[in-house]
Amino acid sequence: MNELQYESSPYLLQHAQNPIHWKAWNDQTLATAKAENKLMIVSIGYSACHWCHVMEHESFEDSEVANIMNPGFISVKVDREERPDVDAIYMKAVQLMTSHGGWPLNVVCLPDGRPVWGGTYFKKENWIDILTQLQNLYQTNPAKMLEYAEKLHEGISFLGIVNHAQANPEEQDPARIKILIEKWAKSFDWDFGGYARAPKFMMPNNFIFLQRFGYQTSSKDLLDFVDLTLTKMAHGGLFDVLGGGFSRYSVDIRWHVPHFEKMLYDNGQLVTLYAQAYKRTQNPLYKEVIEKTLPFVERELLNPEGGFYAALDADSLNAKQQLEEGAYYVWQKEQLQQLLQDDFEIFAALFNINDFGYWEHDNYVLIQSQSLENIAEQFGLTVTALSDKKQQWEQLLFREQQKRPRPRLDDKSLTSWNAIMLKGYVEAYNAIGTSSYLELALRNASFIIEKLWSEDGYLWHSYKNEQSSIVGFLEDYAFTVDAFISLYQATLDETFLYHAKQLTDYCFDHFYDETQQFFLFKAKNTTALIAEHYEIEDNVIPSSNSVMANNLFTLGILFHNSHYEKTAMQMLNHVIPNIDYGSAFSNWLNLWMNLSTDNKELAVCGADAIAGIKAVQRHYYPHVVIAGSTTPSKIPFLQNRFDEKDTLFYICENRNCQLPVRELTTVLDELAIK
Repeated sequence: MNELQYESSPYLLQHAQNPIHWKAWNDQTLATAKAENKLMIVSIGYSACHWCHVMEHESFEDSEVANIMNPGFISVKVDREERPDVDAIYMKAVQLMTSHGGWPLNVVCLPDGRPVWGGTYFKKENWIDILTQLQNLYQTNPAKMLEYAEKLHEGISFLGIVNHAQANPEEQDPARIKILIEKWAKSFDWDFGGYARAPKFMMPNNFIFLQRFGYQTSSKDLLDFVDLTLTKMAHGGLFDVLGGGFSRYSVDIRWHVPHFEKMLYDNGQLVTLYAQAYKRTQNPLYKEVIEKTLPFVERELLNPEGGFYAALDADSLNAKQQLEEGAYYVWQKEQLQQLLQDDFEIFAALFNINDFGYWEHDNYVLIQSQSLENIAEQFGLTVTALSDKKQQWEQLLFREQQKRPRPRLDDKSLTSWNAIMLKGYVEAYNAIGTSSYLELALRNASFIIEKLWSEDGYLWHSYKNEQSSIVGFLEDYAFTVDAFISLYQATLDETFLYHAKQLTDYCFDHFYDETQQFFLFKAKNTTALIAEHYEIEDNVIPSSNSVMANNLFTLGILFHNSHYEKTAMQMLNHVIPNIDYGSAFSNWLNLWMNLSTDNKELAVCGADAIAGIKAVQRHYYPHVVIAGSTTPSKIPFLQNRFDEKDTLFYICENRNCQLPVRELTTVLDELAIK
């Protein structure tokens, strides 16, 4: 057993019995590297990562590799989910060196932590050869390594700085977003949705924005593309039609064969996306996705205290008791024939148990390429009869699947990801009205407040085994504020709004950089890394600065706080000249759309305000900032608007409010995009 046996991260514990003398990332480890003047190997991954498991089995469990790593290096294992700050810095280094990144991420550093070489997955022979060469070079020509490290360090530091060219007033016009959309649209896949490349990531925040832009500009083509993408994702193997929930990404362009790990952050964001799309379209498929995904989350990822676990592994034991990617989810034709009997032919047509649905090793991944209407017509069935059969088949196969060895669970709870899932539950409640969704959101909020918010005012990042650990990063604050704003808007419990404001003010004190005019990813009073990191670009998760800027915009309106609004606009105006490709800035584009003339604010005040809020929230109004109260409120936006006798709706633009309205139908008509 190496030192990782004392850690709580499931990923680190997976490596605790490796013959490598792994250490965890901490001050003591870094001091040891300096004291012994040894190169450091920093190996970064996460528990659900398939290729991390492959490299562990091939190299890190091997005594020959251990005989190279142990004497010559200080070897450090990092869980990227526990330490996104460390991951971000070394990911920048590898991208500078190789023009690509991914996990496992492997970097060799000088004793002071500055990288000199890096890459992702390596076969055993390559790994041994590279380490031997680097060790020889460090012994014979350390000056050459030092020179390279200094140049690379300059590049990493430069990548952390945002170009401060201010957008001029003409550039700030949201009408200019259309030009970015036109460039962006060239990468759209009009056959299967998403982007015309593989592997294919879902990028939910991209489609949350594209849906909003399409709605506000009445762009049928754009909305059709969003709907195509959501439909194809729901019908693909990416979505677990039996047990619910989405895998992380698809290795092909059809959304067919996923990397089978299921991440909390993907499912939280996708529930939000499908909930908003359901509001807009009332498409029953979108509702089905939500109503399968949330039970999956509750069944597989909910801890006894109301927190959500991080992920399910891609790998599980197959029939030969060997770990295999996707073993829990795939099917062989003979199994399906035995289970479905006379219905197999119809099932095979619907879920493509044919060349289209074949994966590898006689395995099929269920994928639907035709509508129920088409299949029903082919077999002389009504759509209702086929839909009933489909439901019965899914229940039958789900029961059979439950008999298999389950994928491994990453049972840590991360604050940022919990907040993302919390918002997903709130959005689902708003769209569908199922009360249990709101109940679970409130329970999760209590978990965050009680277990992840310290008495000293800061958030923790991780929770496991009844212990909170790792001081929170900007992402933890940004997503928690966003979730609490959403929870307030659904419940009108002002406690959540004041919590959001308190955490926002904490961020100004501990994360905001007056010089850069952005928020640092890591708090100023924590141990420094080799370079500062400002998370600006949106990725599979929107950047913490873009989430924070959107939060500031909303809170600025509700609290009449000009400093919040000024900061949000300052951040946006720094970003606008740097936007070259829309998909990497979609959450900034969402903020930019708030400057549109369509945008409104709505206050619902009165004893029956909850009913009014619920009625409004069932509609798709991404351009409206919503607030309300059931009692007289001290929130500036709501002051002096309460009426004991009636529920009043105040529709405002830039805080200029019309006379209050009592009729809901009038309000809905006023708020809709004409």
